[in-house]
Amino acid sequence: MGRTVITITQQLNETESMLSPFRRTLRRSDQYVFDGLFAAARRHIAAIGQAESLLPFESALLAMLLEQSKEIAVLQQKIEELIKKNSC
Repeated sequence: MGRTVITITQQLNETESMLSPFRRTLRRSDQYVFDGLFAAARRHIAAIGQAESLLPFESALLAMLLEQSKEIAVLQQKIEELIKKNSC
């Protein structure tokens, strides 16, 4: 039988499992955020699989940063809208 290639999803799950001691030492509120980072990475699992020149976890980190940047942009837009609304 041939060797089975591990999927990107499995690699991400294994990485998350390896980081479980780290996660356990975080405050509960930080654990929630930590879990959210991995959820963000999973939303881009197809893109992570296509980044062959990077290690899978490096690609996952980029996906996490992408989601954080999107969230920041949305919040900045909301702030600008509130400022405009209050200045009128």
